[in-house]
Amino acid sequence: MSFVEYSEFIQEGDVAIIFLGHDSMMPIKVQQGAQTQTRYGVIRHSKDLIGQRFGTKVTCSKGGWVYVLHPTPELWTLNLPHRTQILYTTDIANITMMLELKPGSVVCESGTGSGSLSHAILRTIAPTGHLHTVEFHQQRAEKAAEEFREHRVGHLVTVRNQDVCKEGFGVTGVADAVFLDIPSPWEAIQHAKSAMKKQGGRVCSFSPCIEQVQKTCEALAGQGFEEISTVEVLLRVHEVRSITLPLPDFGPDKPLETPTDTRIPSNASVLCKTTTPPREMAGHTGYLTFATKPRM
Repeated sequence: MSFVEYSEFIQEGDVAIIFLGHDSMMPIKVQQGAQTQTRYGVIRHSKDLIGQRFGTKVTCSKGGWVYVLHPTPELWTLNLPHRTQILYTTDIANITMMLELKPGSVVCESGTGSGSLSHAILRTIAPTGHLHTVEFHQQRAEKAAEEFREHRVGHLVTVRNQDVCKEGFGVTGVADAVFLDIPSPWEAIQHAKSAMKKQGGRVCSFSPCIEQVQKTCEALAGQGFEEISTVEVLLRVHEVRSITLPLPDFGPDKPLETPTDTRIPSNASVLCKTTTPPREMAGHTGYLTFATKPRM
């Protein structure tokens, strides 16, 4: 099992996602002799999981059933242990696209946090890219490094425990892209520029407050970055439903030539599908500021 390579069969030591429903999932580490309790009963790892295919429908001890899914960055985002506030797939997809990430890209990231974005970056840049991620908090950095090894992507990432605003990313002139998710990103713009390749690259900063965005944009412009822009991504999912509409009666098309009565019955109606916007939706998460470092 790896977060960047698909495995067909479940093995001991794998991380698997137990799918109980669209709003109920849980990650587990598969171990010989272990058991996992669910509302549908017990899952016995040795009997029910090891050697089975990912995607298998497993019957629990109470007769209910669950699906055992292969982990992906998207599923991990929904199930990871929160050590910090995290980025979700809506923002992650835009970050990956706007930073122009691809297999082989070298990326610098700060801070690592809970590793939600990190896993998505690693899946995108594998198998030959590399992620240099910096985390200020020592315990969070150690836990992130442990998870990367457990998820078998440790060879694609270097975790550093340091203050990016004072010490930078620990590399110079290697990055195709830089991502910042820190309280004062404007203090790290010079280090981001130093970490990037001479032929240029892209930088992105995530900030919840517009005052942070203003300072970051000023710092980017002061360091010679171009194409500076800020976006806010809001997800609005529409619900599809069926409705019945009455058919209007406008009379016959040619009343002088039509011998029969073609009027529509007063109770005639038609069934059609339509969409309605959500009554509630997720609001502001943060602003994404993008910029380009020109070729030197």
